[in-house]
Amino acid sequence: MPPPPATEGFQPRAHFAPTTPLRRLRFQVRLFGDLQTNTIYRDLRRELAGFSGRLLDVGCGNSPFRHLLDPAVTQYQGVDVAVAADFGYQNPDTVYYDGHVLPFADASFDAVLCTEVLEHIAEPAETIREIHRVLKPGGRLLLTLPWSARFHYQPHDYHRYTPSMLRQLFVAFATPVVTPRGTDLSSIASKVVVSYARNVLALKPARAVDWLLWPVRLFVAAAAFPLLLLALGLGHAGIQWGLGSSDDPLGYTLTARKPVSHG
Repeated sequence: MPPPPATEGFQPRAHFAPTTPLRRLRFQVRLFGDLQTNTIYRDLRRELAGFSGRLLDVGCGNSPFRHLLDPAVTQYQGVDVAVAADFGYQNPDTVYYDGHVLPFADASFDAVLCTEVLEHIAEPAETIREIHRVLKPGGRLLLTLPWSARFHYQPHDYHRYTPSMLRQLFVAFATPVVTPRGTDLSSIASKVVVSYARNVLALKPARAVDWLLWPVRLFVAAAAFPLLLLALGLGHAGIQWGLGSSDDPLGYTLTARKPVSHG
């Protein structure tokens, strides 16, 4: 997998755990302004509370949500593809592999966490089989995916999954539950935030013509700031109180268990 193209207009920023005062401040700002991250954090904080034993974080990146793990998790293991560093992810506690066969024995983990990864796998069936293989019978899976999200980490962004498709993909797991994250208002608000960020980022002139457009962009950024705050307010209302329709959410969270064989 080659490095991301330099032409991607607004690549998602790498996640980091809030392990220092500065990172804690950045994390809180991101939870306010990045509605996707906000919903992921809310669901993981709720669902990870009951996890225990050995946990595998598939596509872990910088392990930004490791701090949410329950003390009952006795071992954390991250795994990611070897070229993850090309996308700004470097973690010394991670095992890197070829993206096909997970380098772990059968039934070796009590739980698997996988956040915002499956959409970047062109053929996901193999990865899902591998997750199923390394889970112990009765082991838990927690997975998040985007629904309303821009084309990102180009060109390695291949899918947007409906709940119907997710239930088919994870049919080998016991009673997969798919829960929407946010509503259509949250999705619209997220688009506004991204559009605003693109404009603000473009304030840094790169070419001679950009210097001519700089005052116009600055004016637009200032004039649109109240709209940004209004959009964020509606977006958080969709997340917090379910205002709007959940048929067009920011993303989905899937929880499931590996069946316990009998006989």
